[in-house]
Amino acid sequence: MSALRIKKGSSRKSAYDLRPAFDDVEERHTLAVIVDNEPGVLARVIGLFSGRGYNIESLTVAEVDHTGHRSRITIVTTGTPKVIEQIKAQLGRLIPVYEVHDLTVEGPAVERELGLFKVVSTGEKRVEALRLADIFRANVVDSTLESFIFEITGSPEKIDAFADLMRPLGLSEVARTGVAAIARGT
Repeated sequence: MSALRIKKGSSRKSAYDLRPAFDDVEERHTLAVIVDNEPGVLARVIGLFSGRGYNIESLTVAEVDHTGHRSRITIVTTGTPKVIEQIKAQLGRLIPVYEVHDLTVEGPAVERELGLFKVVSTGEKRVEALRLADIFRANVVDSTLESFIFEITGSPEKIDAFADLMRPLGLSEVARTGVAAIARGT
């Protein structure tokens, strides 16, 4: 019998891993954060994530209000519901932050991402890459005798699916913008 009286089925590696199993369910959330557009704000927001070991899957930043000097940071992150609530609360406490919206729980939202894909191939693989690009409504933005660069816009899942299909056809390089998201309706 253990001197710590650890419950059966608990991890014996650490006393800190005694949380209930239902808290272990990780969820993907899209957060929209309105901040002052000034030097160092992005570093402070990202520092909050890195300092606490939170993961960022996607990050986009752009000025959305020129007169008010405000930017919108869209962050896609994963974590347990408790961790997501901590992230939102800690973001809300930062001085340059005006608003924090969890688009995942506030209702329907539209998410889009832009991807650029360089496919190097010849012959039948080149023709097949063009066929797939047409099906996915991807545009050819550059072409040489040996390669194409495709531009595709859509949900992150659509971008992933396009990448998976292009890999065997000679996909050599990928550049993605990250998710831009906005709530639907009024």
